[in-house]
Amino acid sequence: STMRERKATDPLHSPTDPTEGKEKLRLKQEVGLISGVSLIAGTMIGSGIFMSPEWVLHHMGNPASSLLIWAACGLLAMFGALSYAELGTIIKESGGEYIYILRIFGSFPAFLFAYTSVILVRPAGLAAVCLSFAEYAIAPFYPGCSSPQVAIKCTAAACILILTIINCLNVRLATSVMNIFTAAKLLALLVIVVGGLVLLAKGQTQSFQNGFQGTTAGIGAVGVAFYQGLWSYDGWNNLNYVTEELKKPEVTLPRALMIAIPLVTCLYLLVNVSYLAAMAPSELLSSGAVAVTWGDKVLGSWAWLISLSVALSTFGSSNGTFFSGGRVCYIAAREGHMPDILSMAHVRRLTPSPALLFTSAMSLIMIISGTFTSIVNFFSFIAWLFYGMTISGLLYLKIKKPELPRSYKVPIIIPIIVLMAAVYLVLAPIIDQPQIEILYIVLFIFSGIIFYFPLVRFKYHPRFLQRVTSHLQLLLEVAPTSRDAD
Repeated sequence: STMRERKATDPLHSPTDPTEGKEKLRLKQEVGLISGVSLIAGTMIGSGIFMSPEWVLHHMGNPASSLLIWAACGLLAMFGALSYAELGTIIKESGGEYIYILRIFGSFPAFLFAYTSVILVRPAGLAAVCLSFAEYAIAPFYPGCSSPQVAIKCTAAACILILTIINCLNVRLATSVMNIFTAAKLLALLVIVVGGLVLLAKGQTQSFQNGFQGTTAGIGAVGVAFYQGLWSYDGWNNLNYVTEELKKPEVTLPRALMIAIPLVTCLYLLVNVSYLAAMAPSELLSSGAVAVTWGDKVLGSWAWLISLSVALSTFGSSNGTFFSGGRVCYIAAREGHMPDILSMAHVRRLTPSPALLFTSAMSLIMIISGTFTSIVNFFSFIAWLFYGMTISGLLYLKIKKPELPRSYKVPIIIPIIVLMAAVYLVLAPIIDQPQIEILYIVLFIFSGIIFYFPLVRFKYHPRFLQRVTSHLQLLLEVAPTSRDAD
């Protein structure tokens, strides 16, 4: 059938594998500790740290409180990641929030997450990062004027197509690209950090005098500042999307998180200090692109290095987003929540190429239409809605099923703090500044009901879709896969 049927079993364990007794086709376990750290850090460090500092400062009102927001965002990302690490050692399956919501809360909420993520959130996020890459990549060709939109969109589309080819060819190639670009962007951030330390050593500390003067205290303003900061930290949960492809996941998952997130947090804080050492707060607020302004002031004729670094950074981040985003689509299809063709892998390359091609197509549509900007602005709202649901699932397991085997345990206070933060981040913008776009997003999430009941609940499968699946299977050289989870 086009949408694969699943038998009802213990919700925390995989259903019976339909390929049992046959030769099994699986994705390879090729993501080690270094690649795991690169996937997390490489996805987190995108365009955010080069663009968001001015907005955090704008909403908080002064340098010292904006640095506190950056530190708090890093701490929240670390707490969320540690909570996810325990979930990943209980439910050793790829898919991140989707698979955790499915195993703990059941089919319907998991379908709504997959529907929202696969159709809207992941493609919109990928399109936004690729457009950021395109802006920086072609800026040198249009000195003194803004780049034409056609050129930006064509470059962004080319970026997505290149990523599709890389990720469809080989998992090892995709992780190698991640490792190389992560190293390049860490080097770029170190240049900014060292430049800032030199400026501080020369006594440029004016921005930090009376640092807390004029702090904004409004609930909504703090919430929006958190949104801007957390956009830069987004990606802390990416390793949970590829659990089945990790070497020794029970060891690699917690270790990679404990290395990558503190590393990124320290870099973000030092980079912000460097920006403030080079610029007065008023200069930072009036800057269109903080990193480029910093480069002009500090590096002089070498300022082009910063534009190049941002382009490399956003390309590496989009590769990580694409790598993990395709897995959500693949896992949801494997569970019968998406067309069955999306759950298949290439018979020789062992990559989930149909899911990757689908994610690529959705992202291209968003780039061409150019109407995704408002969706991306509310990315954090959707993300923290589902993060909160996932964390509440962990608390349920810790209280109701403490006997479940797990190789890593997080203190219960940590997921409680993350859940409280998630509730705040979802409700604060609604209470302080209600906007009609949030209603549209909620309506979109629940529009999944239209598809869930006929296609998943009552298993209505149009015959023409079965024929399309067969033809696509032959064309793409793909076959059904089995789980590789304990």
